[in-house]
Amino acid sequence: MKCSEFLAQCNSWLGRRMFLVVLTALAAGLFFPLPSSPSLAKVAVALFAYMTFITALETSFKDFLCVIARPWVTLWVLLLVHGAAPLLSWTLGLFFYPDNYLVRLGLLLGALTPIGVTSIIWTSLVRGDVALALAGVTVDTLVSPFLLPLLLALIAGQAVEVDYRRMLAGLLWMVTLPSVLGMAANELSRHRLAGFSRTAGGFTSKLALFGVVYINAGVVAPEIHWGLPVAKMLLAVLAAVAGSFALGYLGSLALKDRRHGTVAAMIYNVGMRNFSFGVVLAMAYFPPAVAVPVTLGMIFQQPLAALISYFIRRPARRSPTASLS
Repeated sequence: MKCSEFLAQCNSWLGRRMFLVVLTALAAGLFFPLPSSPSLAKVAVALFAYMTFITALETSFKDFLCVIARPWVTLWVLLLVHGAAPLLSWTLGLFFYPDNYLVRLGLLLGALTPIGVTSIIWTSLVRGDVALALAGVTVDTLVSPFLLPLLLALIAGQAVEVDYRRMLAGLLWMVTLPSVLGMAANELSRHRLAGFSRTAGGFTSKLALFGVVYINAGVVAPEIHWGLPVAKMLLAVLAAVAGSFALGYLGSLALKDRRHGTVAAMIYNVGMRNFSFGVVLAMAYFPPAVAVPVTLGMIFQQPLAALISYFIRRPARRSPTASLS
Protein backbone atom coordinates (compact mmCIF):
# COMPACT_ATOMS: atom_id res chain seq x y z
CA MET A 1 0.00 0.00 0.00
CA LYS A 2 1.28 3.44 -0.92
CA CYS A 3 1.96 5.95 1.84
CA SER A 4 -0.66 8.35 0.43
CA GLU A 5 -3.29 5.60 0.44
CA PHE A 6 -2.43 4.68 4.03
CA LEU A 7 -2.70 8.33 5.14
CA ALA A 8 -5.98 8.69 3.26
CA GLN A 9 -7.36 5.69 5.14
CA CYS A 10 -6.09 7.09 8.47
CA ASN A 11 -7.66 10.45 7.67
CA SER A 12 -10.98 8.82 6.80
CA TRP A 13 -10.85 6.65 9.93
CA LEU A 14 -10.23 9.66 12.19
CA GLY A 15 -12.89 11.68 10.36
CA ARG A 16 -15.51 9.08 11.25
CA ARG A 17 -14.38 9.06 14.89
CA MET A 18 -13.80 12.74 15.65
CA PHE A 19 -16.08 12.46 18.67
CA LEU A 20 -13.61 10.05 20.31
CA VAL A 21 -10.62 12.11 19.18
CA VAL A 22 -12.01 15.25 20.81
CA LEU A 23 -13.09 13.46 24.00
CA THR A 24 -9.66 11.86 24.34
CA ALA A 25 -7.94 15.23 23.94
CA LEU A 26 -10.34 16.83 26.41
CA ALA A 27 -9.82 14.07 28.98
CA ALA A 28 -6.04 14.30 28.53
CA GLY A 29 -6.15 18.03 29.19
CA LEU A 30 -8.31 17.67 32.32
CA PHE A 31 -6.23 14.83 33.80
CA PHE A 32 -2.84 16.13 32.70
CA PRO A 33 -3.07 19.93 33.09
CA LEU A 34 -0.58 22.29 31.52
CA PRO A 35 0.94 25.50 32.86
CA SER A 36 -0.33 28.64 31.20
CA SER A 37 2.49 30.14 29.15
CA PRO A 38 3.00 32.37 26.09
CA SER A 39 4.77 29.48 24.35
CA LEU A 40 1.72 27.21 24.59
CA ALA A 41 -0.48 30.03 23.35
CA LYS A 42 1.78 30.42 20.30
CA VAL A 43 1.66 26.67 19.65
CA ALA A 44 -2.16 26.75 19.77
CA VAL A 45 -2.24 29.68 17.34
CA ALA A 46 0.13 27.87 14.97
CA LEU A 47 -2.00 24.71 15.07
CA PHE A 48 -5.14 26.76 14.39
CA ALA A 49 -3.46 28.44 11.44
CA TYR A 50 -2.31 25.08 10.04
CA MET A 51 -5.82 23.60 10.29
CA THR A 52 -7.27 26.63 8.55
CA PHE A 53 -4.68 26.43 5.77
CA ILE A 54 -5.36 22.73 5.11
CA THR A 55 -9.12 23.33 5.09
CA ALA A 56 -8.76 26.24 2.65
CA LEU A 57 -6.99 23.93 0.19
CA GLU A 58 -10.41 22.44 -0.60
CA THR A 59 -11.96 25.72 -1.64
CA SER A 60 -11.10 28.47 -4.11
CA PHE A 61 -11.28 32.23 -4.51
CA LYS A 62 -14.18 31.69 -6.91
CA ASP A 63 -16.17 29.81 -4.25
CA PHE A 64 -15.37 32.45 -1.63
CA LEU A 65 -16.27 35.36 -3.91
CA CYS A 66 -19.57 33.68 -4.81
CA VAL A 67 -20.47 33.68 -1.11
CA ILE A 68 -19.42 37.32 -0.65
CA ALA A 69 -21.37 38.32 -3.75
CA ARG A 70 -24.50 36.89 -2.11
CA PRO A 71 -23.96 38.01 1.48
CA TRP A 72 -27.46 37.43 2.84
CA VAL A 73 -26.72 34.05 4.43
CA THR A 74 -23.53 35.41 6.03
CA LEU A 75 -25.40 38.45 7.38
CA TRP A 76 -28.12 36.15 8.73
CA VAL A 77 -25.42 34.05 10.47
CA LEU A 78 -23.94 37.20 12.06
CA LEU A 79 -27.38 38.32 13.25
CA LEU A 80 -27.91 34.96 14.95
CA VAL A 81 -24.39 35.00 16.42
CA HIS A 82 -24.49 38.54 17.77
CA GLY A 83 -28.23 38.89 18.38
CA ALA A 84 -30.10 35.69 19.14
CA ALA A 85 -27.30 33.74 20.86
CA PRO A 86 -26.33 36.49 23.36
CA LEU A 87 -29.99 37.06 24.25
CA LEU A 88 -30.43 33.32 24.79
CA SER A 89 -27.38 33.14 27.07
CA TRP A 90 -28.46 36.22 29.05
CA THR A 91 -31.95 34.72 29.48
CA LEU A 92 -30.47 31.43 30.69
CA GLY A 93 -28.31 33.41 33.11
CA LEU A 94 -31.39 35.13 34.52
CA PHE A 95 -33.08 31.74 34.93
CA PHE A 96 -30.17 29.90 36.59
CA TYR A 97 -28.54 32.85 38.38
CA PRO A 98 -31.11 35.61 39.01
CA ASP A 99 -29.00 37.00 41.89
CA ASN A 100 -25.50 36.52 40.46
CA TYR A 101 -24.65 39.24 37.97
CA LEU A 102 -21.04 38.08 37.42
CA VAL A 103 -22.03 34.56 36.32
CA ARG A 104 -24.69 36.00 34.00
CA LEU A 105 -22.03 38.29 32.56
CA GLY A 106 -19.76 35.28 32.01
CA LEU A 107 -22.48 33.41 30.12
CA LEU A 108 -23.09 36.50 28.01
CA LEU A 109 -19.40 37.04 27.32
CA GLY A 110 -19.09 33.44 26.13
CA ALA A 111 -21.86 34.02 23.59
CA LEU A 112 -20.40 37.33 22.42
CA THR A 113 -16.91 36.05 21.60
CA PRO A 114 -16.10 35.71 17.87
CA ILE A 115 -17.01 32.64 15.83
CA GLY A 116 -14.58 29.82 16.55
CA VAL A 117 -11.98 29.03 13.91
CA THR A 118 -12.71 25.32 14.35
CA SER A 119 -16.18 25.88 12.87
CA ILE A 120 -14.40 25.86 9.49
CA ILE A 121 -12.73 22.55 10.34
CA TRP A 122 -15.97 20.88 11.44
CA THR A 123 -17.82 22.21 8.39
CA SER A 124 -15.15 20.62 6.21
CA LEU A 125 -15.35 17.31 8.09
CA VAL A 126 -19.09 16.96 7.37
CA ARG A 127 -18.72 18.09 3.73
CA GLY A 128 -20.39 21.41 4.40
CA ASP A 129 -19.99 24.71 2.57
CA VAL A 130 -16.43 25.63 3.62
CA ALA A 131 -16.53 28.90 1.65
CA LEU A 132 -19.61 30.02 3.62
CA ALA A 133 -18.04 29.00 6.94
CA LEU A 134 -14.82 30.79 6.00
CA ALA A 135 -16.73 33.93 5.02
CA GLY A 136 -18.61 33.87 8.33
CA VAL A 137 -15.44 33.59 10.40
CA THR A 138 -13.57 36.20 8.35
CA VAL A 139 -16.33 38.80 8.41
CA ASP A 140 -16.97 38.16 12.10
CA THR A 141 -13.26 38.65 12.79
CA LEU A 142 -13.59 42.15 11.35
CA VAL A 143 -16.85 43.19 13.06
CA SER A 144 -16.40 41.59 16.51
CA PRO A 145 -13.98 44.25 17.79
CA PHE A 146 -16.76 46.81 17.34
CA LEU A 147 -19.81 44.71 18.22
CA LEU A 148 -18.56 43.00 21.39
CA PRO A 149 -18.20 46.09 23.64
CA LEU A 150 -21.36 47.62 22.17
CA LEU A 151 -23.48 44.53 22.86
CA LEU A 152 -22.00 44.13 26.34
CA ALA A 153 -23.11 47.66 27.12
CA LEU A 154 -26.57 47.23 25.55
CA ILE A 155 -27.46 43.86 27.07
CA ALA A 156 -25.60 43.84 30.38
CA GLY A 157 -24.95 47.53 30.92
CA GLN A 158 -21.24 46.83 31.09
CA ALA A 159 -18.64 48.84 29.20
CA VAL A 160 -15.24 47.28 28.62
CA GLU A 161 -12.02 48.55 27.11
CA VAL A 162 -10.05 45.88 25.28
CA ASP A 163 -6.94 45.86 23.10
CA TYR A 164 -8.97 44.83 20.06
CA ARG A 165 -6.18 45.64 17.65
CA ARG A 166 -4.14 42.85 19.22
CA MET A 167 -7.14 40.51 19.11
CA LEU A 168 -7.85 41.39 15.49
CA ALA A 169 -4.21 40.81 14.53
CA GLY A 170 -4.25 37.42 16.24
CA LEU A 171 -7.42 36.29 14.50
CA LEU A 172 -6.14 37.52 11.16
CA TRP A 173 -3.01 35.40 11.64
CA MET A 174 -5.11 32.36 12.59
CA VAL A 175 -7.85 32.71 9.97
CA THR A 176 -7.50 35.26 7.23
CA LEU A 177 -3.85 34.85 6.19
CA PRO A 178 -3.76 31.00 6.20
CA SER A 179 -7.11 30.93 4.40
CA VAL A 180 -5.85 33.23 1.64
CA LEU A 181 -2.63 31.22 1.37
CA GLY A 182 -4.58 27.94 1.20
CA MET A 183 -6.92 29.17 -1.52
CA ALA A 184 -3.98 30.67 -3.43
CA ALA A 185 -2.06 27.39 -3.21
CA ASN A 186 -5.14 25.54 -4.45
CA GLU A 187 -5.48 27.89 -7.42
CA LEU A 188 -1.75 27.87 -8.30
CA SER A 189 -1.60 24.07 -8.15
CA ARG A 190 -4.72 23.89 -10.35
CA HIS A 191 -6.58 22.14 -7.52
CA ARG A 192 -4.04 19.31 -7.25
CA LEU A 193 -3.36 20.18 -3.60
CA ALA A 194 -6.99 19.44 -2.74
CA GLY A 195 -5.94 15.78 -2.75
CA PHE A 196 -3.23 16.54 -0.16
CA SER A 197 -5.93 17.84 2.19
CA ARG A 198 -7.56 14.40 2.09
CA THR A 199 -4.35 12.45 2.76
CA ALA A 200 -1.35 13.71 4.77
CA GLY A 201 -2.79 17.19 5.19
CA GLY A 202 -6.13 15.97 6.47
CA PHE A 203 -4.52 13.43 8.82
CA THR A 204 -2.11 15.96 10.33
CA SER A 205 -4.82 18.64 10.64
CA LYS A 206 -6.87 16.25 12.78
CA LEU A 207 -3.82 15.68 14.95
CA ALA A 208 -3.53 19.47 15.17
CA LEU A 209 -7.16 19.67 16.34
CA PHE A 210 -6.30 17.13 19.06
CA GLY A 211 -3.43 19.38 20.10
CA VAL A 212 -5.58 22.51 20.22
CA VAL A 213 -8.26 20.85 22.38
CA TYR A 214 -5.63 19.33 24.67
CA ILE A 215 -3.79 22.64 25.15
CA ASN A 216 -6.99 24.59 25.88
CA ALA A 217 -8.33 21.95 28.28
CA GLY A 218 -4.95 21.51 29.96
CA VAL A 219 -4.47 25.22 30.61
CA VAL A 220 -8.05 25.66 31.87
CA ALA A 221 -8.14 22.56 34.13
CA PRO A 222 -6.48 24.17 37.20
CA GLU A 223 -9.14 26.93 37.20
CA ILE A 224 -12.01 24.45 37.70
CA HIS A 225 -12.85 23.45 41.28
CA TRP A 226 -15.33 20.60 41.09
CA GLY A 227 -18.42 20.51 43.33
CA LEU A 228 -22.19 21.11 43.36
CA PRO A 229 -21.93 24.81 42.37
CA VAL A 230 -19.88 23.82 39.34
CA ALA A 231 -22.43 21.10 38.46
CA LYS A 232 -25.18 23.74 38.33
CA MET A 233 -22.99 25.99 36.21
CA LEU A 234 -22.16 23.09 33.88
CA LEU A 235 -25.88 22.65 33.25
CA ALA A 236 -26.32 26.34 32.46
CA VAL A 237 -23.28 26.38 30.15
CA LEU A 238 -24.41 23.19 28.40
CA ALA A 239 -27.81 24.78 27.73
CA ALA A 240 -26.14 27.91 26.33
CA VAL A 241 -23.68 26.05 24.08
CA ALA A 242 -26.27 23.53 22.83
CA GLY A 243 -28.73 26.39 22.33
CA SER A 244 -26.29 28.16 20.01
CA PHE A 245 -25.97 25.07 17.82
CA ALA A 246 -29.78 24.75 17.81
CA LEU A 247 -30.09 28.39 16.73
CA GLY A 248 -27.87 27.62 13.74
CA TYR A 249 -30.17 24.82 12.65
CA LEU A 250 -33.37 26.76 13.35
CA GLY A 251 -31.96 29.76 11.51
CA SER A 252 -31.41 27.58 8.45
CA LEU A 253 -35.16 26.97 8.29
CA ALA A 254 -35.54 30.53 7.00
CA LEU A 255 -33.46 29.75 3.91
CA LYS A 256 -35.16 29.03 0.61
CA ASP A 257 -32.39 26.73 -0.60
CA ARG A 258 -31.53 24.48 2.37
CA ARG A 259 -28.70 22.46 0.89
CA HIS A 260 -26.76 20.17 3.21
CA GLY A 261 -23.59 22.26 2.89
CA THR A 262 -25.32 25.52 3.80
CA VAL A 263 -27.13 24.05 6.81
CA ALA A 264 -23.94 22.43 8.12
CA ALA A 265 -21.98 25.69 7.81
CA MET A 266 -24.74 27.60 9.63
CA ILE A 267 -24.90 25.10 12.50
CA TYR A 268 -21.18 25.30 13.15
CA ASN A 269 -20.78 29.04 12.47
CA VAL A 270 -23.60 29.96 14.84
CA GLY A 271 -22.78 27.25 17.39
CA MET A 272 -19.02 27.59 17.86
CA ARG A 273 -17.18 30.37 19.69
CA ASN A 274 -13.54 31.27 20.23
CA PHE A 275 -13.68 30.47 23.96
CA SER A 276 -9.90 30.68 24.20
CA PHE A 277 -10.13 34.39 23.46
CA GLY A 278 -13.14 34.69 25.76
CA VAL A 279 -11.16 33.26 28.69
CA VAL A 280 -8.28 35.65 28.07
CA LEU A 281 -10.70 38.57 27.83
CA ALA A 282 -12.58 37.59 31.00
CA MET A 283 -9.46 37.08 33.10
CA ALA A 284 -7.86 40.29 31.89
CA TYR A 285 -10.79 42.69 32.32
CA PHE A 286 -13.32 41.13 34.71
CA PRO A 287 -13.45 39.48 38.16
CA PRO A 288 -12.50 35.74 38.18
CA ALA A 289 -16.16 34.65 38.52
CA VAL A 290 -16.83 35.94 35.00
CA ALA A 291 -14.16 33.67 33.52
CA VAL A 292 -15.54 30.41 34.95
CA PRO A 293 -18.60 30.01 32.62
CA VAL A 294 -16.46 30.89 29.60
CA THR A 295 -13.88 28.33 30.68
CA LEU A 296 -16.50 25.60 31.14
CA GLY A 297 -17.77 26.28 27.62
CA MET A 298 -14.63 24.58 26.30
CA ILE A 299 -15.72 21.32 27.93
CA PHE A 300 -18.91 21.08 25.88
CA GLN A 301 -18.24 22.82 22.58
CA GLN A 302 -15.95 20.32 20.83
CA PRO A 303 -17.75 17.16 22.06
CA LEU A 304 -21.10 18.64 20.96
CA ALA A 305 -19.58 19.57 17.59
CA ALA A 306 -18.37 16.00 17.20
CA LEU A 307 -21.74 14.55 18.24
CA ILE A 308 -23.59 16.83 15.81
CA SER A 309 -21.25 15.75 13.02
CA TYR A 310 -22.53 12.19 13.42
CA PHE A 311 -26.10 13.28 12.67
CA ILE A 312 -25.14 15.73 9.91
CA ARG A 313 -23.12 13.10 8.05
CA ARG A 314 -26.09 10.74 7.58
CA PRO A 315 -28.07 12.85 5.06
CA ALA A 316 -24.80 13.82 3.38
CA ARG A 317 -24.06 10.13 2.71
CA ARG A 318 -27.35 9.73 0.87
CA SER A 319 -26.80 12.65 -1.49
CA PRO A 320 -24.11 15.32 -1.84
CA THR A 321 -26.81 18.00 -2.07
CA ALA A 322 -29.28 16.41 0.34
CA SER A 323 -31.62 18.75 2.13
CA LEU A 324 -31.96 18.65 5.92
CA SER A 325 -35.61 19.63 5.80
